[in-house]
Amino acid sequence: MPEFYWKKVHTKGRNAIEMGEKFDNQFLQFSKFGDSKSDGTTITLSQSDKWMKQAKVIDGKTITTTDTGIAFKKFKSMRLGIADYNKFIDELAATKKLNSDNIRKSMTECGAPGTHSNASKTPAKVNETVARLTDPKKYTGSSKLRFDEQGKGKGIEGRVDRPDDSGYVSGYKHKDSFGKTPPSS
Repeated sequence: MPEFYWKKVHTKGRNAIEMGEKFDNQFLQFSKFGDSKSDGTTITLSQSDKWMKQAKVIDGKTITTTDTGIAFKKFKSMRLGIADYNKFIDELAATKKLNSDNIRKSMTECGAPGTHSNASKTPAKVNETVARLTDPKKYTGSSKLRFDEQGKGKGIEGRVDRPDDSGYVSGYKHKDSFGKTPPSS
């Protein structure tokens, strides 16, 4: 890959150079993401949109995929190299009156392709509807027989009423009682 674009244009000290190297590394990763034939030197519009969505640059209000498509098509190429891609970001920021360095910073810090930074921060919570529907205390009649005390479903035993046909004739109620004293009724 050629010398870092960020170094040539943005010379604000060591932090800018480190940020440029990280941005170029991100560019390499996202340009290969989803394209097994890519060598990492050019990026497509769809790869760029994935990157910007992951970095939350595309939010559907300030910047949309339509905006990125218009700015990308101005370069009259299906793939952009790192230098043209940085010009694309500058063009996009200028049309939306945003700071291009802030866009690059967000894109640099968003993580590797396919990862979401907020995935591990928010634990899964039980949906209110699921909690309400699996609470056996709220069921009445035969429906409450479908769940045990913990709210776990009993399966087929809770849904089907199976008759006891273990006697030798229908209606026989004293199975295994031959030779024993009959129960008092």
